[in-house]
Amino acid sequence: MVTVILIHGAFADSESWNGIIKPLRDDGHRVIAYANPLRGIAADAAPLVDLIRTLDGPILLVGHSYGGAVLTAVDPAAGDIIGAVYVAGFALQSGESPATASALVPGSTLAETLVEVPLSSGGTDLYIQQDKYWHQFCADLSEDQAATMSVTQRPVTAGGLNDALSGDALWQSVPSYFIFGELDRNIPAGAHQAMAGRAGANKTVQVPGASHVVGISHPTKVVDLVREAIASVG
Repeated sequence: MVTVILIHGAFADSESWNGIIKPLRDDGHRVIAYANPLRGIAADAAPLVDLIRTLDGPILLVGHSYGGAVLTAVDPAAGDIIGAVYVAGFALQSGESPATASALVPGSTLAETLVEVPLSSGGTDLYIQQDKYWHQFCADLSEDQAATMSVTQRPVTAGGLNDALSGDALWQSVPSYFIFGELDRNIPAGAHQAMAGRAGANKTVQVPGASHVVGISHPTKVVDLVREAIASVG
């Protein structure tokens, strides 16, 4: 049995993994959907590391979008981490932020869709405008599903998207796998290819016509890649 920890990204929540959870549980694996705070890379990775330290046995980390950045900040010595699966996720290198990684190639249109909410405690929360959410975030889902997701989206801090990874990247220590959509408007496919290339990915899958939420629109493809990552380490 492997423990698969799913780490959701910005403008989404743990329900974004609903199509992934049952197949992996049916395989006999323990699955945990980590409630990502979306406050900042180091701050969000710290409780994830605390969780990992309580777990016995092999652990596979699976991160979507900004969740990939959080995954990348995990200390490889926290547990028996056997691999990292990036689902349209940020595989940052040291000193790089999600904002700079998404600009590795031109094409991201996320910035022009964001709404800023100043926080009384300092900093700024970011949301995607509801009327732009479908086209920007999940164009390969139905309009009704996108509308519900736009209402339930969780904000990320502006600081989180501009936080640079401090220290070594997890993918330097464990095998990595990448899957992303051809038509990702948050993180262009070329940026995903660049991150996968420098990480020396064991496998890279580009899904034709898929949006940023490839884990929702093509869950079987993501499950297949997770299964391959598990099988590769026996």
